[in-house]
Amino acid sequence: MTLSARVMKRRFLVLSFLATSTVALGAGIAFAAALPPEVAPIKSLDSALIATMKAAGAKVSFAKRFDTLKPVLERVYDLPEILAISVGLFWSTLPPAQKATLQSLFTEYTVATYVKSFDHFNGQRFEIQPNVRSLGTRRIVTTNLIAADGQKTRLDYVMTPSSGAWKITDVLFDGTISKVATQRSDFSGLVEPGNATRLIDALRKKITVLSDGALKAG
Repeated sequence: MTLSARVMKRRFLVLSFLATSTVALGAGIAFAAALPPEVAPIKSLDSALIATMKAAGAKVSFAKRFDTLKPVLERVYDLPEILAISVGLFWSTLPPAQKATLQSLFTEYTVATYVKSFDHFNGQRFEIQPNVRSLGTRRIVTTNLIAADGQKTRLDYVMTPSSGAWKITDVLFDGTISKVATQRSDFSGLVEPGNATRLIDALRKKITVLSDGALKAG
């Protein structure tokens, strides 16, 4: 069973929308003074995406943009936690070797998705809202993507404390559509007790497609 075009379209609703909107860079990130610490990863992410899009405009290769963005996403996202949730109940049944392979592929897949989606510059900007909401031990940080014509797209980042730092554990499009929940509905059908080979194969294929063959999935 492969990841169908229909499923991938649903999974990438957030990033595909941004790509279609031709997300831009420049003086475009607005920040309020004295932002709380849980906002720092979002600021870092936005800055990295700006650099990624500028690099795309300068015709920097996909592989180079991937290598530059990867450490940032590994730092601001809790990718191991997101993967475990996305795989679902069978995660605990998988052998360590498959877990390690999935983690490597999932990281590549996440980075490749961003590089593929954020590849245009056309005058938009990011604006982080100063009012952080609490959800138990978690925090919700809202970022608006503001188009050149002033139209706003809302992205809510779910921030979770992890080893003394705040990390992204989900993204909500327009405050309602969970990227992780959508991903889980896609991934879980490719995993059975003790075996994730179908998901491993699907991620490898998707990385190749996203990078137009520039990346050789591990």
